[in-house]
Amino acid sequence: MYRQEEPEINIDKLIARLKSMFGFLGKDGDGKGKGIGPTFLFGALSVILILWLATGIFTVQPGEQAALKLLGQYSSTKGTGLQWWWPSPIGDRDVVRIDEVRTIEVGIRGDTPVLSESIMITGDTNIVDVQLLVQYDIKNLKNYLYKVVSPDGSTLKDAIESSLRQVVGSGPIDDVLTDKKEDVQMATKNKLQSILDKYEAGIRVREVKLLNVFAPEQVKDAFDDVVRAREDKERIVNLAEAYKEDILPKARGQASRMLQEAEGTRQKSISEATGEAESFLAIQQEYEKAKDVTRKRLYLEAMEEILPGISKILGNPDDVILVNPESSKNIIPIPIDDTMGE
Repeated sequence: MYRQEEPEINIDKLIARLKSMFGFLGKDGDGKGKGIGPTFLFGALSVILILWLATGIFTVQPGEQAALKLLGQYSSTKGTGLQWWWPSPIGDRDVVRIDEVRTIEVGIRGDTPVLSESIMITGDTNIVDVQLLVQYDIKNLKNYLYKVVSPDGSTLKDAIESSLRQVVGSGPIDDVLTDKKEDVQMATKNKLQSILDKYEAGIRVREVKLLNVFAPEQVKDAFDDVVRAREDKERIVNLAEAYKEDILPKARGQASRMLQEAEGTRQKSISEATGEAESFLAIQQEYEKAKDVTRKRLYLEAMEEILPGISKILGNPDDVILVNPESSKNIIPIPIDDTMGE
């Protein structure tokens, strides 16, 4: 999770070695000490100080941050690059990878269920077995390291259990078994993040995913039937929606075409009726001016339309027989009378 930087030089061993060296240099041949010069002592202390300060140099890799402490108290946070901080025992540093996505499971460890974590009661007083996976990273290194004890251990696990039980306990068992799993996951994520923010745990919840959700073993078969029935219902509804989307445009197009045809027929009928009425009125006006002439003209026009369809005219001078060209059996005798010309 994080790496504790070890000092490169053991100060205690170095001091002990210098003491032994100074003691050796401070004696003459008969074993009596004469002491050492101040220049040599100052130089030795300077070398020790420089070596001790050099142990404060460290590197923060990309994706890492270093939390710095001075005399046991948090001081600041350093980012990527070559850094320096007071060495031990004055200062201390914790270098942590903050962009790593960590995971924690609740209700299961690998392939082994943990019933004490996964068994919970729903809002409709049913028992359900829920197994959950949470992904998270570090958003505040100071809070993550120093605000909460075991932030990604028991604290996080307890917060996840509490959030999940609140969400599952506020709705019916169908929410976690069927079509509202996404809602349960989102509600659990929001609830968990709220709890962690109140704890100042320094953790950001990336994703909450339901791994396995089981109904109680005693009624598992019945719940499986319910799930299958709802899946069948959704499938049939989807098929009906697809059929509706297919047939409605066709019906609308056909209705529009029929309306257009009806409108065309209406306009045609109106135009024909208007034309015939105007023609009749024109003929009536002419008829009023010369009734005899108009009557004969109308008669002749009618004959011009009828006689071309007659194939033969048979009979004696007193009768005219018109033969229907479509059937020789239909013979119509028409007596010649002076009134025909009137």
